[in-house]
Amino acid sequence: MPYVYILLGLLVLLLAWYVIALIWGKPWSVKGLYLRTFLKFALKGPELLTILGVLEKLGIHGHNAKLSDVSEAFGDKMFAFVRRDLGILRSYPVRPATHLSTAILDYFLDDILRGERFRHHDYPLNQMFGIQSEMPNFMMTMHPVVSKLEGRNYVKRLSRFGVKFDQVMEGLLAREKKGCLPPKFVIRRVLDEMTAFIASPANENPLYTVFKDKLSKLEKVSAVDRERLLAAAEAEITRTVYPAYQKFIVYFTELEKKATTDDGVWKLPEGAEYYTHCLRSNTTTAYTPEQVHAIGLEEVARIESEMTVILEKLGYKGVKSAPKKLAEFGKEERFLFPNTDEGRTAALTEYQRLLDEVDAALGPYFAVRPRARLQVRRVPEFREKTSAGAYYQMGDLGGSRPGVFYANLRDMNEIQKFGMKTLSYHEGIPGHHFQISIAQELKGVPFFRRMVPFTAFAEGWALYAEKLAREIGMYKDDPYGELGYLDSELFRAVRLVVDTGIHFKQWTREQAIEYMEAHTASPRETVVSEIERYIVMPGQACAYKIGEIKMVELRERAKRALGADFDLRTFHDTVLKNGSMPLNLLESVVDEYIAAAKK
Repeated sequence: MPYVYILLGLLVLLLAWYVIALIWGKPWSVKGLYLRTFLKFALKGPELLTILGVLEKLGIHGHNAKLSDVSEAFGDKMFAFVRRDLGILRSYPVRPATHLSTAILDYFLDDILRGERFRHHDYPLNQMFGIQSEMPNFMMTMHPVVSKLEGRNYVKRLSRFGVKFDQVMEGLLAREKKGCLPPKFVIRRVLDEMTAFIASPANENPLYTVFKDKLSKLEKVSAVDRERLLAAAEAEITRTVYPAYQKFIVYFTELEKKATTDDGVWKLPEGAEYYTHCLRSNTTTAYTPEQVHAIGLEEVARIESEMTVILEKLGYKGVKSAPKKLAEFGKEERFLFPNTDEGRTAALTEYQRLLDEVDAALGPYFAVRPRARLQVRRVPEFREKTSAGAYYQMGDLGGSRPGVFYANLRDMNEIQKFGMKTLSYHEGIPGHHFQISIAQELKGVPFFRRMVPFTAFAEGWALYAEKLAREIGMYKDDPYGELGYLDSELFRAVRLVVDTGIHFKQWTREQAIEYMEAHTASPRETVVSEIERYIVMPGQACAYKIGEIKMVELRERAKRALGADFDLRTFHDTVLKNGSMPLNLLESVVDEYIAAAKK
């Protein structure tokens, strides 16, 4: 019997040793480090936990009452944590079973540390994704108001806006001290947006009206409880949310006087080094700004030539500018929906039809398909003015919230029917919805690989999906739709030119607008919005074309190497069933697939 107690005691000690090593020291295996690193990021980010939607299935809801810490001190701790865990990760022996996961995590953590010296070079408040619009959007679209408890959590989160905004203000002051100020137009856009957001009474603010709408659909919540929750939300918006925004308005009103009209990050301290980092981080390549600019110019010329050939086949001879001709088509009634609510409904219906159509055609080209549902919705109206033309929002891991393709319907004159196919394929099927949902549903890989983001992979795949749709005949007998596809590809090629133009060649905002207007079919309002996006997101827009070029290159390499044995379904499995990764690692994965297929 004493031996039993001794054995139990040893087991307890071993378990304690394992837990201590897992949480504070070096885990026994690299897989333990994968788990700890992911959990560290997730548990420190209540909003991320909400988006994942896993803990709620276990009856855990406390995170939905909190907001993540964005203070300078917390940032210091996170960089220290990343530095420590990267060192531990590199101390494990490399084994075949874990080498890819280790390489992906190594790249991800190393990229974070490379950016530490530039931690104050971004603009936390901006017209594209600043906290002033992201926080309300998160509350309205992601917070799960599905019960009285989550209704209370919604109100508690509103009560924490002040703390979070004060933490952001701390970072803004640090940026100002270093001379990292946004361009003047960014400040004006943000000021206009915030002023409009708090102009109406609290009970007319979207944070209140959307909450009210969601509560009205909860049959198990009594009318009395709904009224109490609404009264509490209204009070917090008045007491906490509006004053938090007012602090930003006062600060930015003064900051606007100090800002300049220089738009590129070249103007910032170590601006050239920062932009090189942005390109590397977003494209996951070592391309220099000059190389990216050159690739863009070459691609622009190639694509415009293809468009001219199609136009000539349609009978349009002697066209001087293919994009401008397409822009003319875009003003014709046959390619537009009415600029009315009925027109908006019709557009959403057409997007859904196009998604259903391509989904039914993909059997011969994909073995793996996502289980997650996909919906098409309108971009929330309060975000329409400064939002992109469309974007994808992933569903939760629990399967209760579907993936959503959001279409911006602010002005139906911006939506040409000949461009709808390509947008559907990019944002939905087989683009972002396939890539992101399949990654979320992966089995047999560390959890972080279901979530880790690499822009060049994700956006490269979405652009590749557009090309694939053309190759499999989705534009057959639809030359105008094919022109729409080429305009989309041209749009991404132009981005390489203007992004590097702004941040490397020191183009002005107007120079970039003029170039994009000359080489795309997009109306000026869209062009202006896009250029302003690139200004506050340096390097991000270059990821699309660079990623797509690499994926096509790898597919053609596999075709040449395997000949008749090449199978497109298997190639797509190879790309999608390993999750997102840097392009150099994707190249290694494809090379391994080729080598294995040859045996």
